[in-house]
Amino acid sequence: MTAVIYALGVVVFLLGVALSIALHEMGHMWPAKKFGVKVTQFFVGFGRTVWSFRRGETEYGLKLVPLGGFVKLVGMLPPERDDDPSHARTSNTGLFTQLASDARQLEYETVTTADTDRLFYRKPWWQKVIVMAGGPTVNLIIATVLFSISFMGFGVATPTTTVGQVADCAITDAEAGRACTDADPPTPAKQAGLQAGDVITSFDGEPITSWDQLTRLIRANGDETATISFERDGSEQTVDVTTSVLARAALDDPERVENVGFLGVTPTSVIERQGPLFVVEEMGRMIGQTAEAIVHLPARMVEVVKAVFGAEREQDSPISIVGASRVAGELVTVDQPTLAEGTQRIITLLAGLNLFLWLFNLIPLLPLDGGHIAGALWEALRRGWARLRGRPDPGYVDVAKMLPIAYAVGSVLMLMGVVLIFADIVNPVSLS
Repeated sequence: MTAVIYALGVVVFLLGVALSIALHEMGHMWPAKKFGVKVTQFFVGFGRTVWSFRRGETEYGLKLVPLGGFVKLVGMLPPERDDDPSHARTSNTGLFTQLASDARQLEYETVTTADTDRLFYRKPWWQKVIVMAGGPTVNLIIATVLFSISFMGFGVATPTTTVGQVADCAITDAEAGRACTDADPPTPAKQAGLQAGDVITSFDGEPITSWDQLTRLIRANGDETATISFERDGSEQTVDVTTSVLARAALDDPERVENVGFLGVTPTSVIERQGPLFVVEEMGRMIGQTAEAIVHLPARMVEVVKAVFGAEREQDSPISIVGASRVAGELVTVDQPTLAEGTQRIITLLAGLNLFLWLFNLIPLLPLDGGHIAGALWEALRRGWARLRGRPDPGYVDVAKMLPIAYAVGSVLMLMGVVLIFADIVNPVSLS
């Protein structure tokens, strides 16, 4: 039964990924068609065509390798002479010049004079920005909707002021999980006689309204003595506790360790549905974390390569679609979640993926959407500056000149994808 649930989680996740890709490409195609751009293809996947149909001038379909998708916007590259879309050089010297020329010839093989005003490069810069930003924007919308369903519909585990567990001994985060020994000092909470089920009402005279508040007060207390008030079996009690100082992960940066006051209690949690403000705040936090992860992606890829050769694979390691699928399977089976819990986990995973795709696609490098957006903005700036100075219109930005960079970036992304897929097969990330 577990294997069936695992497989179901993988299938649901992959369907969610395919739908996200299709909607991303729809985010490009819909405004492009509204602005009159000629769109000839809309596909999910790459490689050989598995299934397709034609509606009007556009062919829609699925391709064999489900690792992305594309929309064919005719006229992405301007010709070498703007007044003649059918013109392109037939001979060139230099590898990069030849690459650009070949790309132009391929671009205009099916372009006729009737298509001149429908070519993408001839559109105003703001239309180009809207078209190219449409895909990533859809990913952000998907992420927002899914996170809202997760946090507002299913709810979030929220710590209460009720003690859930009292630790027997004081050990650092680095040693967490090991059994206590006779050499380990007892926790202040254990010495003070606190028990599971006690409801903390005040700490050193300050009324307690949340567990986060209590945590910060304990940490700030150092090794001083404080009076804790709590309710037990309906009666109010107080106890004096001298908190110890222990090395713990910082609240604002889990990578940083600091010496703080320590009591030795963990809270009980309840599932509470959150409001829109929580969604906004949580997404803001995750956007920051995702941006940081993208910045450090090259360095993290070194760790992935080491993992291929047997090094330990971190749980927060970058993963491919293969690794994400395996994680999806584990999410619906590990700790035997209920149907609601498993569903929420898959929804949250898909939301996180879409958030990553939104930010990653905005990187201002071709062939990513951000590269085309940067080109359109540069065109607007260059033409506007020329007008202000009374200079001739410099014309459209020639994206073809950036093709060598696009090919280089594309090759690096493909190599990273291959390495991640291989690592996810030989040394996968595991939640268990």
